[in-house]
Amino acid sequence: MEAAAKISSIFIYPVKSCRGISVPHAPLTPTGFRWDRQWLIVNQKGRAYTQRVEPKLALVQVDLPIEAFSQGWEPTKDSYMVIKAPGMDSLKVLLSKPSGVADGVSVWEWSGSALDEGDEASKWFTKYIGKPSRLVRFNAASETRHVDPEYARGHNIMFSDEYPFMLLSQESLDALNKLMKEPVPVNRFRPNILVRGCEPFSEDTWTKIKIGQFSFDGVKLCSRCKVPSINQDTAIAGPEPNETLMKVRSDKVLRPNDKQQGRIYFGQNLVCKESTEGNSKLVKVGDPVFVIQKVSSAAEAAA
Repeated sequence: MEAAAKISSIFIYPVKSCRGISVPHAPLTPTGFRWDRQWLIVNQKGRAYTQRVEPKLALVQVDLPIEAFSQGWEPTKDSYMVIKAPGMDSLKVLLSKPSGVADGVSVWEWSGSALDEGDEASKWFTKYIGKPSRLVRFNAASETRHVDPEYARGHNIMFSDEYPFMLLSQESLDALNKLMKEPVPVNRFRPNILVRGCEPFSEDTWTKIKIGQFSFDGVKLCSRCKVPSINQDTAIAGPEPNETLMKVRSDKVLRPNDKQQGRIYFGQNLVCKESTEGNSKLVKVGDPVFVIQKVSSAAEAAA
């Protein structure tokens, strides 16, 4: 079987709504790539801050040690996540588990307890955002957050919006950019997996794929919020690319026979079918993507 595409980039977003990290390979875990959306910034009521309400989170840069993406790596007492932002000193967050607990943390439909990263991190984000804030970490030992069972039963995530992985093709991005006066970079869309080598928007139709030896299901077209309209270099929102997406990628255009909800779609949400317990398994840039099963058009895909 011939590969439909190849992975051209892998992105991990350790702190939800902050900048991503481009990595050459990433270990699979039961909730997505290791470290992805493991941390969350919350307000004094424990509710998640995201770029939708705090666009300046776009300017927060997050770095992890490169070895953190190796198979089987565990943090030492000297392993840190380093967080930087304009006008701020660097914040170092120990990767070993914090001891504090934050109860009543909520992100969208989910609420539960999380691990609290302490007062230094709290002061840093409070100063940067300008409102009382805390940095918390998903507590996988005590909490479970399920994806929507209507689309993918039995799969879990940490602080991602809905699903463990989001895949996009470079060709779809190029096709969108041809329609706009100012092209936008891929960081507007926050994919985990960027592939190259297929037809534009063909990922809409992929329902079963293999990446290397791992099986993934395409479970739902990715419905987009306002975040793609926030410039990730300036934190300033504008009308694009959402205006253009509304013309060419709305439910009205792609799914004319369905109930219209004014949604726009770009990218495909995935779950991994492999058991990823035990030794973590690596997905790498350059891995071939094989399409095992697909539907005929976006109108037939789940959304």
